[in-house]
Amino acid sequence: MNPALRVFVRMLACATVAGGIAAGAVQAQNYPGRTVRMVVPVSAGGATDVFARSLAQGFTEIWGQQVIVDNRPGAGGMIGSELVARAVPDGYTLLMAYTAHVTNPSLWTRLPYDTLHDFAPVAMVATAPNVLIVHPSLPVRSVGELVAFARRRPHELDYASSGIGTAAHLAAVLFAQRTGLFLTHVPYKGGMPAIYELAGGQVSIMFGSLGTAQPHMRSGRVRPLAVTSLRRVAAASQVPTMGEAGIADYEALSWFALFAPAQTPGAVINKINSEVVAMLTRSDIRQRFLGQGAEASPSTPGELGDRVRSEIVKWAAVIKGAGIEPVKN
Repeated sequence: MNPALRVFVRMLACATVAGGIAAGAVQAQNYPGRTVRMVVPVSAGGATDVFARSLAQGFTEIWGQQVIVDNRPGAGGMIGSELVARAVPDGYTLLMAYTAHVTNPSLWTRLPYDTLHDFAPVAMVATAPNVLIVHPSLPVRSVGELVAFARRRPHELDYASSGIGTAAHLAAVLFAQRTGLFLTHVPYKGGMPAIYELAGGQVSIMFGSLGTAQPHMRSGRVRPLAVTSLRRVAAASQVPTMGEAGIADYEALSWFALFAPAQTPGAVINKINSEVVAMLTRSDIRQRFLGQGAEASPSTPGELGDRVRSEIVKWAAVIKGAGIEPVKN
């Protein structure tokens, strides 16, 4: 290429990039200029919905523009997620995703979107441990005692879960892999039916969401042995972690995070992120999250992106190791 032409091409490219940055900055400055939709890929009423509505209310107060929550349940969160993946990348359609976002690539033969390339990470919102709970009739009061008891009775103990492939099920699978235990899986259609069966003595063990388990823990109908986070949590500070209980390298969190369609301008992403981070310092929001057994867990977009990539790899290995066959769709 002619040297003069090469210089001209470089100058044109730089001008294009600079123009794009400037346009993004102007768009962020004017954002939002109309109603924003936050898609929640599960039914109303659960933790994901609570967190989304907390943010939507906060955004509406800050921006003076309505932020509506649009529940689009179905197919393990894929229906709502696909809607956002195909939306115009202008910041006016957001996704409140949950842990299935990183496990679905291994649980389904194909997805209607690319998890890594069709979404722009915005911010982590909340994290919630599961809690290992047992029926009080089981003669164990620690994880170590449970492991020893189960090893003396291989294949005799069963555990409930909120369904195949859910965070609770995979937490139990990871536990079995780390300890070498043989436990029989009894899946239910949701966490509430599962914990009622555990409290009634129909099953012996369960990894349940802390928010769902807390009332039964307080009443003594179930006995907590450990939380699945790396550190103790404020909502159950008396319950040790798996690490403290002797299970090394164990973490199985449910998490909830905000995403936008890929190609959403970075300046808009950063503006939303800064608002989320500020909101998650508010005591009323943090207390609302604690009521769900969760903690506000703000992050940068980059940190969320790193987490998505690492957890896709982590849970793919756990799922494959357990021999869980992907659902054909």
